Amino acid sequence: MTRATILIVDDEISNIEIMNAVLEDDYEICFSLSGQQALDTARAAPPDLILLDVLMPGIDGFEVCRQLKEDPVLADIPVIFTTGLGDTEDEIRGLSLGAIDYVTKPIQPAVLQARVSNHVELKRLRDQLASMAVTDALTGLSNRRQMERALKSEVGRLARTGDWLTVVMIDIDFFKQFNDTYGHPAGDRCITMVAAALTRAVKRASDLPARYGGEEFACILPGADPAGAALVAQEIGLHVQSLNIPHEQSQISPFITVSIGVASARCLPDMTPDLWIQQADLQLYKSKQEGRNRTTFIQFGASEGLVEG
Repeated sequence: MTRATILIVDDEISNIEIMNAVLEDDYEICFSLSGQQALDTARAAPPDLILLDVLMPGIDGFEVCRQLKEDPVLADIPVIFTTGLGDTEDEIRGLSLGAIDYVTKPIQPAVLQARVSNHVELKRLRDQLASMAVTDALTGLSNRRQMERALKSEVGRLARTGDWLTVVMIDIDFFKQFNDTYGHPAGDRCITMVAAALTRAVKRASDLPARYGGEEFACILPGADPAGAALVAQEIGLHVQSLNIPHEQSQISPFITVSIGVASARCLPDMTPDLWIQQADLQLYKSKQEGRNRTTFIQFGASEGLVEG
């Protein structure tokens, strides 16, 4: 298991050295000597927990905590204040800003170890639950909820530059007949193997393959123009065919195949994520209507009409 990273924030090096000595055997330690440096460090590489001094010159601990909790990327990082104040009002203020605990100075090693350990474990469990909520249990791909969340984010991001975005919808051909013939456990294995083939075909780190539901999959391809999308769709079909999963009830092939619908457009501020889903789903429907085991494309726009391919 990867060791958790603790960010220690304190303007006194001696305090950092004490806490580092207590924690370094169990955690990766990084440190910052000011509030602004702490924010910069956390944004560059979010830690698993922050030990944050209250009294610092410039941006104090309270302000650092406030800014952390207002940042969607950093808001879930547990913050433990380290302070010698011993003032109930300051503790209440810190907790109201989103801190989860206080450790008073001078540091008691056993207390620091116990509280850091407890909160790191709680964060690990929260992260695990959050991951499960957006992951398909059978395939390990993103689920529909995560796919739709990512699509919304990409549409907003790419609209600032007018860049391309492509959504691909994939459906396993004659899957009901496959289940009826080979049974649902075999059907699950088939879905898992197709998911693995999809992952191999969609290679860029920015691309997101997902299980959309049942035997249907989807891919988000940020920055992919129609030509690039066509190459990805071709790779998906070839990788699925290479699985050579027997399907004796298929009307088009002795092996499992997929139908694919592809929708590409330049992102503009007035375009909504569901446009890509609707258009890709329409192309998928056309692929199935026209014989399956094929890909149908569309290049669409916000207002200038549709160009099919």
